[in-house]
Amino acid sequence: MKAGSGDQGSPPCFLRFPRPVRVVSGAEAELKCVVLGEPPPIVVWEKGGQQLAASERLSFPADGAEHGLLLSCALPTDAGVYVCRARNAAGEAYAAAAVTVLEPLAPESEPQPAERPLPPPGAGEGAPVFLAGPRSQWVLRGAQVVLTCQVGGLPAPALYWEKDGMALDEVWDSGHFTLEPGRAEGGQGVSLALRILAARLPDSGVYVCHARNAHGHAQAGALLQVHQPPENPPEDPDEAPKPVVEPLKCAPKTFWVNEGKHAKFRCYVMGKPEPEIEWHWEGRPLLSDRRRLMYRDRDGGFVLKVLYCQAKDRGLYVCAARNSAGQTLSAVQLHVKEPRLRFTRPLQDVEGREHGIAVLECKVPNSRIPTAWFREDQRLLPCRKYEQIEEGTVRRLIIHRLKADDDGVYLCEMRGRVRTVANVTVKGPILKRLPRKLDVLEGENAVLLVETQEAGVEGRWSRDGEDLPATCQSSSGHMHALVLPGVTREDAGEVTFSLGNSRTTTLLRVKCVKHSPPGPPVLAEMFKGHKNTVLLTWKPPEPAPETPFIYRLERQEVGSEDWIQCFSIEKAGAVEVPGDCVPSEGDYRFRVCTVSEHGRSPHVVFHGSAHLVPTARLVAGLEDVQVYDGEDAVFSLDLSTIIQGTWFLNGEELKSHEPEGQVEPGALRYRIEQKGLQHRLLLRAVQHQHSGALVGFSCPGVQDSAALTIQESPVHILSPEDKVSLTFTTSERVVLTCELSRVDFPACWYKDGQEVEESESLVVKMDGRKHRLILPAAEVRDSGEFECRTEGVSAFFSVTVRDPPVHILDPQEHVFVHAITSECVMLTCEVDREDAPVRWYKDGQEVEESDLVVLEKEGTHHRLVLPAAQPPDGGEFQCVAGDERAYFTVTITDVSSWIVYPSGKVYVAAVRLERVVLTCELCRPWAEVRWTKDGEEVVESPALLLQKEDTVRRLVLPAVQLEDSGEYLCEIDDESASFTVTVTEPPVRIIYPRDEMTLIAVSLECVVLRCELSRQDAPVRWYKDGLEVEESEALVLESDGPHRRLVLPAAQPEQGGEFVCDAGDDSAFFTVTVTAPPEKIVHPAARSLDLQFGAPGRVELRCEVAPAGSQVRWYKDGLEVEASDTLLLGAEGPVRTLTLPHAQPEDAGEYVCETRDEAVTFNVSVAEPPVQFLAPEASPAPLCVAPGEPVVLSCEVSRAGALVFWSHNGSPVQEGEGLEFQAEGPRRILRIRAAELTHAGLYTCQSGTAPGAPSLSFTVQVAEPPQAKLVSELTPLTVHEGDDATFRCEVSPPDAEVTWLRNGAVVTPGPQLEIGEHGLSRTLTVRGCQLNDAGTVTARAGGTATSARLHVRETELLFLRRLQDVRAEEGQDVCLEVETGRVGAAGAVRWLRAGEPLPHDSRMSMAQDGHVYRLFIHGVVLADQGTYGCESHHDRTLARLSVRPKQLRVLRPLEDMTIIEGGSATFQLELSQEGVAGEWARGGVRLQPGPKCHVHAEGRTHRLVLSSLGPADSGCVSFTVDSLRCAARLTVREAPVTIVRGLQDLEVTEGDTATLECELSQALADVTWEKDGCPLTPSPRLRLQALGTRRLLQLRRCSPLDAGTYSCAVGAARTGPVRLVVCERNVSVLSELRSVRVREGDGATFECTVSEVETTGSWELGGRQLRPGGHVRIRQEGKKHILVLSELRPEDAGEVRFQAGPAQSVAQLEVEALPLQMCRRPPREKTVLVGRRAILEVTVSRSGGHVCWLREGVELCPGDKYELRSHGPTHSLVIHDVRPEDQGTYSCQAGQDSAHTRLLVEAGARDPTPGAGISQ
Repeated sequence: MKAGSGDQGSPPCFLRFPRPVRVVSGAEAELKCVVLGEPPPIVVWEKGGQQLAASERLSFPADGAEHGLLLSCALPTDAGVYVCRARNAAGEAYAAAAVTVLEPLAPESEPQPAERPLPPPGAGEGAPVFLAGPRSQWVLRGAQVVLTCQVGGLPAPALYWEKDGMALDEVWDSGHFTLEPGRAEGGQGVSLALRILAARLPDSGVYVCHARNAHGHAQAGALLQVHQPPENPPEDPDEAPKPVVEPLKCAPKTFWVNEGKHAKFRCYVMGKPEPEIEWHWEGRPLLSDRRRLMYRDRDGGFVLKVLYCQAKDRGLYVCAARNSAGQTLSAVQLHVKEPRLRFTRPLQDVEGREHGIAVLECKVPNSRIPTAWFREDQRLLPCRKYEQIEEGTVRRLIIHRLKADDDGVYLCEMRGRVRTVANVTVKGPILKRLPRKLDVLEGENAVLLVETQEAGVEGRWSRDGEDLPATCQSSSGHMHALVLPGVTREDAGEVTFSLGNSRTTTLLRVKCVKHSPPGPPVLAEMFKGHKNTVLLTWKPPEPAPETPFIYRLERQEVGSEDWIQCFSIEKAGAVEVPGDCVPSEGDYRFRVCTVSEHGRSPHVVFHGSAHLVPTARLVAGLEDVQVYDGEDAVFSLDLSTIIQGTWFLNGEELKSHEPEGQVEPGALRYRIEQKGLQHRLLLRAVQHQHSGALVGFSCPGVQDSAALTIQESPVHILSPEDKVSLTFTTSERVVLTCELSRVDFPACWYKDGQEVEESESLVVKMDGRKHRLILPAAEVRDSGEFECRTEGVSAFFSVTVRDPPVHILDPQEHVFVHAITSECVMLTCEVDREDAPVRWYKDGQEVEESDLVVLEKEGTHHRLVLPAAQPPDGGEFQCVAGDERAYFTVTITDVSSWIVYPSGKVYVAAVRLERVVLTCELCRPWAEVRWTKDGEEVVESPALLLQKEDTVRRLVLPAVQLEDSGEYLCEIDDESASFTVTVTEPPVRIIYPRDEMTLIAVSLECVVLRCELSRQDAPVRWYKDGLEVEESEALVLESDGPHRRLVLPAAQPEQGGEFVCDAGDDSAFFTVTVTAPPEKIVHPAARSLDLQFGAPGRVELRCEVAPAGSQVRWYKDGLEVEASDTLLLGAEGPVRTLTLPHAQPEDAGEYVCETRDEAVTFNVSVAEPPVQFLAPEASPAPLCVAPGEPVVLSCEVSRAGALVFWSHNGSPVQEGEGLEFQAEGPRRILRIRAAELTHAGLYTCQSGTAPGAPSLSFTVQVAEPPQAKLVSELTPLTVHEGDDATFRCEVSPPDAEVTWLRNGAVVTPGPQLEIGEHGLSRTLTVRGCQLNDAGTVTARAGGTATSARLHVRETELLFLRRLQDVRAEEGQDVCLEVETGRVGAAGAVRWLRAGEPLPHDSRMSMAQDGHVYRLFIHGVVLADQGTYGCESHHDRTLARLSVRPKQLRVLRPLEDMTIIEGGSATFQLELSQEGVAGEWARGGVRLQPGPKCHVHAEGRTHRLVLSSLGPADSGCVSFTVDSLRCAARLTVREAPVTIVRGLQDLEVTEGDTATLECELSQALADVTWEKDGCPLTPSPRLRLQALGTRRLLQLRRCSPLDAGTYSCAVGAARTGPVRLVVCERNVSVLSELRSVRVREGDGATFECTVSEVETTGSWELGGRQLRPGGHVRIRQEGKKHILVLSELRPEDAGEVRFQAGPAQSVAQLEVEALPLQMCRRPPREKTVLVGRRAILEVTVSRSGGHVCWLREGVELCPGDKYELRSHGPTHSLVIHDVRPEDQGTYSCQAGQDSAHTRLLVEAGARDPTPGAGISQ
């Protein structure tokens, strides 16, 4: 189920939690949980705050939403708390479970004789098993009930019944039930039937049948429910039902509860026979339902719990108990206090069908009140399952997809925990569902009931998805029960009852019962034995634990802080710890504790420590070592324990106290290491003369040796191991280094296969193992492959020397260039080297220099110049220098249009006082514009600004007004840009209030609602509750500038509501509440009064309220009071009274009189009568006691809480020093623990300190101390030899002197005899009793004496050193040895094998040496393997003898082999035994016989033959048999690559594909292709391929330049050179070009068809080669070649030529010119100042057109006065130094078109100085 339907998903939620697990050490532990979330969460497991990782023993299985933790071979260290943590983007959740690992209770070894265990079970014996369990039953009261169970098991188990965990005779008398034993059906097992003669209501409960025998225990349970039989209905249906209980004789108790809370009533009833309980409400019997729960708690009380109380639940509740002896009642009156704020419409009970929906609906008082939905105590969040809707004051909950578990109580809650409750009933196959959760204590019985709609149907019970056994399930009619007797933590989980598609689920939680851990062992002692052993003894804990337990023994090495477990045993007594139980030699301490399933006791530490030395055994011995000359040799062996040893070299001991040393000065150096159990000897840099040296190792119990063999080491390359590729730049220093394994071994250097020669530019050096080749200043020609070669091995270096890279310094960023037609465009690029090659590209194609494009170079600067740029010249240019590029984007704009932006009409909408900017962008920065508004030129002012910035022109209105609306034009020549500006008033905004306002007023108050607007003249409308208001006397509307007011002069409650001030674009909201006038308390004025009254007496509390009709409520101690005989409530006019006619002390308290708005508190205290002494319990006559005896003085006062004061002889008595005060209800006690002479005198108890207060006196007399005497007698003792004996007696008085005698002689304290005293007790302790200490012990005190006898028993014959497990090889001699605590007589011990006395065998012999007993077995055989024992009359020890077959050895090992690829290798070894089957493996993979693998075995020789070997077969070849393994190295070298089939000469036609092919001897080989001696690299036309052993060179679209010689080389092999001939393709024209005639501006298409498809052609126009781009498009369609020319001009006319190889075709292009026209004319009139320059400019329809300038009809010629300019289609006339005589009419003639301009010359303010004119 998802927690929500939002985009954030849902956080992880555990549907099933992991359950605690308890396993025995070595078993498997598994934790499982089910977790959901959206998105699916990531689950990790943690322990101790650390995340766990998977390992060999730990895994994390997952199946969908189920996640687990699986722990194999659990150890005690694995115990702890494991946390499952789930996390996703929406949140995180976690769950924890504990894993407990127990020690196995039964030891693996055979039990000791002293344990006397039960004999092992015979065939067919086993624990009890229920063949048929009892069945749950539902019966009527008085019926007979029979519960039967049948159990199998051998021996036959004992059966007994329990009810609710109690024995039957503890619950019933014997006459109520009978037990009927018998045999199970078929004679298999026994049965026991429980017969209840007449069932009573208290007989309802859980009945469990227990079965127990020597092998285990089993139990099965059933539920019995006894119901009251239905009563007959009355004959008259109108007659009221008779009360079922007697009327109450006294007033019931009162219980108050707030609405929505729970009410719990508990009734405790006792009686015999056990009474029957019935609950009644308002005289009617109660039945258990969803909100009324009836049950019995663990203390035996009967409980009625009313959930979520409502007003209808108030009334009288009665608990009626009856049995055969009578009946009794207990009643309580329930009052439900309703909250002030209530739901307008509460929830109603609803019903729904399963898989349908249910709708719950309620209404709250106010729509803004938040609510929350609950299902019982669980909060419901909105989701697909629970849809929650809020519509005004209506709150609705829709439950989708109903199921049985949705049946229950639902609540809607407002603030203040105000609730409304309803029941949801789900109709379906299941009528009564399971509870949502069930908590049961561990060991109790769990019962689950389900009622179904149909009778006799079969349901399915399961827990966590697993079916539950049938023995715990019962069905009867409509009822289905699951009974789990004696639940454990493993029974916890999710229990489900399924019936078809319907199901109900509960969470069964088992709470652990806290158990105390066992007590610690006692009398722990340590005895240090002989020969490396220690004896530990202890006694069982007192008292003994109730559950099975074991002892855990731990050790600690002195100086360490860690305690390590030794072993666990089941019985207390003596334990022998030998030296083999410790890992290393040292002093050890020991401690012991008790462990059970309930925990571990504190540790008990044995006094002292013991020195133990482990016995070493050889685990892995020394092996012969073969190394090469100069290498280090390492010898190592592993022992079974940590112990020091000695190394020998050729019989000479090596010093072990030094980490490093030498055998003799200047001789072999060595190093000795020891890490744990491993010992290592390192011989450094051994020489050939050391070959044959013998290395030995010796320690107690171990001796081993091995030989050292030295081989001459072949030279090999240490570094580099692989081919090295190096890259350098010119002039760098290059050093190539090759390191060999041998010093000063010669090596040669090669470059590209040729041996190098030393020179100034190439130096070769040798330094020890290192060989170097040095290039002091590398050049490009030094690139190549270098090789360092020596004795068949080589190191390769691939060296590449390149020129340093070229870097572009400027520009670093993308450059954008904008120009107009015919302008000069220059692109500049700066590099860091003058000699760096630079190439220019345009639109991806390299640029070639021409008249239109000029490439320049000046030092490091490179330029591309477009002298007269045209629009087609624009594009993306790149300057490429090495690997770097500079980018330029060139845009050429045609100036046919001055205005670049805007291209269309612009509409601007603005609000008054806003800033408005109109922008116009031109193509040239110097162009002048003219701004107009509605046809009139604008004038710049503070309210209208004109701005100019580069090519941008702006008109700015800083604060636009309404009158600024209109059409604005930006004009230049005949062009204009239009802007339509519309100015409007700003929207009306409400400045105050910004938020909704709430006003609360009292009736008749003046209410004013204020609203401030952003504009004074803005109209507003007022609304109340959605309707527009109208002005009247009761509602006034006012307006004052921007302020608007709504006034209620005298507000009434009905005028409250929601008011809205609407200003069109904005609104303000007001919530007005008009309340009635407050209800006040006029008298008393004080709000808290303290009043005192006497008891009994009359108490009257009075209040005066205003107005007089106000309602009040009275409360006492927070609970509202109701009128009764003892409490009167009155109301007369404005006066309200509360009267107590007969006040008692319990009536004291806090009384509150409360109106709706105010309250007054009366603190009433009722004085009590004076305290009096009642008749004393003891006579006040003098009390005489002896010293040391306790004294108790007691009296009783009239009031339980009264204070009293004690005095002794007139002085106050202080508690302490043996005096103690006690108060038990009305009783007051003075207790003297031990009376002394000073305690004698007169004691007085007085109530109060006032003079004359009542008092009571006591006289106490203390007698003189009595004579000393013995109070108790001595007890005879019997102890074992060496134990302590303690005699104890008691004397009176405590300080009496006691004299001890032993055998009539007075005892003198000493080390062996200790005398002690403690209070009345006296002790004599005899330490370490011996046999001669037996005798009589006497104690004397005063004139009395007592004696007892001490008996000392002989010590048991126990084993101090026990048998140890022995491992031996077949044929060896074995000795088993034990050591006893004392020397036993002959025959005191005997030897056993497999529990039987040893058979007569000449190979076995026994011997005794004092305390030591030995068993010798000579020449053991495999049949001797087994368990051997040695036993005395008091002890027994066992050990295991393991015999292994004779060890297998290698006589002749395998040898390393090196084979050439394709050859065969034979491996052979010889073993010490014949007929041994082994396995061959290569690289760890077992070899199987086959065509390439042959295995032979002859006698002791084993042979392996491998054929057709390849390099991949290299590796380690091994032979394995049992634990023996022998290995050797197989090395397969590659065969040299050869060329099997060489290249062939080839002739191809131009344009075709040429393929050169050769074949190699191997597939994996790299080849080099060359053309004319130069290496080839792949390109789009050149492809180099490898297909298996074939190598191909493919050259596509061959041209004559591809002809030449080609060769292929691989290693030292080469094929070629071969010749490639490219023949010219014979191309002819099939379809000639045709001449074309077009008009200016049109396009022309030329087509030519040739004979070949793959033919490249070129086009020319007027002798100029054409390239694609701009107005030229060239394409090829098979054999057809097409040229398309667009936007032709007259100058484009000429000859069109197509050339394809030798073939060509020619045609003519004619372009008919259009008449020349003027596109832009000069102004009709132009005014120029004298001395300035005048420019007249005209633009014609095409470039190159002839234009003629005239003045007064006379053509003008260029000169100093007149300058004629032409720039593309633009032509200009420049008149220098204008004079008045230049005034006149100037004309421009272009073809048939002409334009005229009137030039006017004006004089300036001052005549400019000649030559100083300003050009315009």
